Amino acid sequence: MAHQVLEPGFRSLLDENATVRRLATDFVFTEGPVWHPKEQYLLFSDIPPGIRRRWDKSGVREVLKPSNMGNGMTYDRSLNLLVCEHATSSVARFSAGRREVLAGHFEGKELNSPNDVAAAADGAIWFTDPTYGRMPVYGVERPCQLDFRGVYRIPPGGGTLDLVVEKAMFTQPNGLCFSPDETRLYINDTDQANIRVFDVEGGKLKNMRVFASGIADEAQPGRRPDGMKCDALGNIWCTGPDGLWVFAPDGRLLGKVAVPEMVANMHWGEADWRTLFITASTSLYALETKVGPHKESFMSGSI
Repeated sequence: MAHQVLEPGFRSLLDENATVRRLATDFVFTEGPVWHPKEQYLLFSDIPPGIRRRWDKSGVREVLKPSNMGNGMTYDRSLNLLVCEHATSSVARFSAGRREVLAGHFEGKELNSPNDVAAAADGAIWFTDPTYGRMPVYGVERPCQLDFRGVYRIPPGGGTLDLVVEKAMFTQPNGLCFSPDETRLYINDTDQANIRVFDVEGGKLKNMRVFASGIADEAQPGRRPDGMKCDALGNIWCTGPDGLWVFAPDGRLLGKVAVPEMVANMHWGEADWRTLFITASTSLYALETKVGPHKESFMSGSI
């Protein structure tokens, strides 16, 4: 499968002939990859069977089952694992083998099913809350208590959950990521097939605008925005039809990364942060890139 170069700048990010290597397969639906910067391994979710898995040079093994159908994952500044759990409708933190629920309700009602999560440098945790974890296969089928799909912020150190977008803005908010300086937050919507960008000021989102739209191909159901990451140069890498779509900071589509299976998410890793790990349906893939991620809080000292 050939990658598509739509703007010359794409070649500075990725060799157009770079091979997408399959590292492991025979999973059900992979998601939520995150790289441990000190111990050099990748965690990822296999949602339907409720398994958290680990990949390193020795192969893949289970690290937690049941995982409450965990989906998106990241680390906080102390390298505690943060997980969006479909089955419990919560964001949980794992530290020294202890699980702690950080968010599970808003205004007295259960969250829908937290999906993807980002930890800011100030210690705040931001996450999306669509309804996919209340659907068959990918979650526990049950009615929603909330009548909207929101995006939330957990303040540094915990506290009252803050709804950071208008209730009617998103249909199914999904992937989210910060710009390198964390002055902007990008959030995609799977149903609307678009990416919005906001200015971040004092823990609030302002000046919403549509960053990219039309990330869909009706001939390929399900191949719409899902996972999303920002690289060190401010480019946005988002799942889409045929693999990954790469956008410049000004919204221009630079190119498309071809992946053999439907992609759900991605995360850079390895010692030089130049290997892009891709969770794609039944398999885990890797791709060597010329750029790495922007420096997130948990990467301090390792990038």
